[in-house]
Amino acid sequence: MTTPPTADHPTGADPTPEPRVPHPTNHRPTRAARAHSFNAAAAQYAANRPSYPPALFDAMEDLAGHPLAGSRVADVGAGTGIATALLHARGADVVAVEPGDGMAAQFRSAHPDLPVIRGTGDDLPLADASVDLVTYAQAWHWTDPARSVPEALRVLRPGGALALWWNTDALDVPWIAEAAARTARHFGIDVSAEKRNVNARAADPTGRLDFTRRTVRWSRRVPVDTHLANIGSHSVFLVHGEEHTAAFLAEEREHLLRTFPDGCVEEVYEVILLVARAPGRRTPA
Repeated sequence: MTTPPTADHPTGADPTPEPRVPHPTNHRPTRAARAHSFNAAAAQYAANRPSYPPALFDAMEDLAGHPLAGSRVADVGAGTGIATALLHARGADVVAVEPGDGMAAQFRSAHPDLPVIRGTGDDLPLADASVDLVTYAQAWHWTDPARSVPEALRVLRPGGALALWWNTDALDVPWIAEAAARTARHFGIDVSAEKRNVNARAADPTGRLDFTRRTVRWSRRVPVDTHLANIGSHSVFLVHGEEHTAAFLAEEREHLLRTFPDGCVEEVYEVILLVARAPGRRTPA
């Protein structure tokens, strides 16, 4: 059985077994603790996390070989429903799959008309050959590919597709690179590993899937409080205790206000998208 990838940076996509920078404390939070940490911060997550640009879904349709409109989609690790709602807005018949109590409750509150069922990508509560597209927005790294890859292939119809994506920081932007360095020093994580390890080999160590990769760059302008609440909603911050995290965010506010004296932060992202098609010819639903 393949060892599940770890998540040693803010968005959790780094499958390296240990952080490259020594952790400042004697106790590293477990992967399970990080995976469950979002449930207590679901409202903060929903209110402050970034969305995804329309170009991401254009690229997804191109690589999947069919439009989202009319497609049956399972959005796995749906969280508070950020991606699920966007898939629905594109005309997809989407069902959300979410394991966490807090996240699922927040999902139902924000999207009462969208279906959400409890489950994980390692054991999907879906019938064989029942969906055209399986999506994971910021969530594949919490699965064990030895189980989640066969599960995705099981529930996909012939010619369907698996789409994975992550919002990653644009580290070529100077202020973002400087902030990443401060995060690395304070929490002992390697933020730059995020992009290095979002690739086909990490997503499927067995090599059963043939992923195509696209990168979509986008940005949003938000108040500094929203930016701080956004980064504070990532698991590495949630599991380090309020005092430790609060100290970092207070210092970060000072840095940000020197860079953005008007109090509005220009967040720049590169969404990394991986899409693999299932074997066989797609048949209409």
